[in-house]
Amino acid sequence: MRLIIPFAALFASVVLLQLGAGGLAPLDAISGLALGFSTAQVGLLGSAHFLGFFLGCWVAPRLMGSVGHARAFAGFVAMGTIGTLAHMMIPDPIAWAVMRMMAGACAAGAFTVIEAWLQAQVTNDTRGRTMGVYRVVDIGGSLSAQLVIALLPPAEYVSYNVLALLTCAALFPVTLSRVEQPETPAAPRLRPGMAWAKSPLAVAGVVVSGVTGAAFRMVGPVYGVQVGLATEAIALFLAAYVLGGRWRSIRRAGFPTGSTGAGC
Repeated sequence: MRLIIPFAALFASVVLLQLGAGGLAPLDAISGLALGFSTAQVGLLGSAHFLGFFLGCWVAPRLMGSVGHARAFAGFVAMGTIGTLAHMMIPDPIAWAVMRMMAGACAAGAFTVIEAWLQAQVTNDTRGRTMGVYRVVDIGGSLSAQLVIALLPPAEYVSYNVLALLTCAALFPVTLSRVEQPETPAAPRLRPGMAWAKSPLAVAGVVVSGVTGAAFRMVGPVYGVQVGLATEAIALFLAAYVLGGRWRSIRRAGFPTGSTGAGC
């Protein structure tokens, strides 16, 4: 608990971001099919999301170096909220792809800011346990986001409004927290080539994992719709995927099976 309390605001923002941004992919897939999008167009939405995610990763370090952690976080969350709200205003696959780029940039940028904030506040003695708690909170939010779509009717204004409200609510814990943000660092330059130079095998593993895992986020709902699953069943299907894929990560983060995380 001593590690959780100082970062409770950041962890609360993580959960809200996951509920808002994490629920967008399955809702888009189901809604797109309901609006008559082809499977290729639904796949385009997933690709657009990760193009935005890449751009968010590229821009986030520089933005933090220019305006600080809190303002950068607010900017990315605002971008994601706008991208989510605009969906039902323009039910077109190309327009949705642009909105998904905005949502992807929001997810990448906001989580980069939070992780940088955590890393700047912990010590070497508490780093492992703190990041372990963060991963459990992150995975819990991602798992819950898949279940949320069971409550949201596809292709409806109210569904996208709910996700936008959850995303926007992530601003409150960070902006109202008394925890001081870290000192503004010098704006670094992202160097993907360094990762390849340090460990080509790790880079290859990440690429393969990303191609397969990311594709399932859009293919899974499409498959569920095509075999006649109800939205509630699709939600459970996706939640089982998230839980199965992240269980080993939870154990590696310091929470073995049967443990309640008492070390934290």
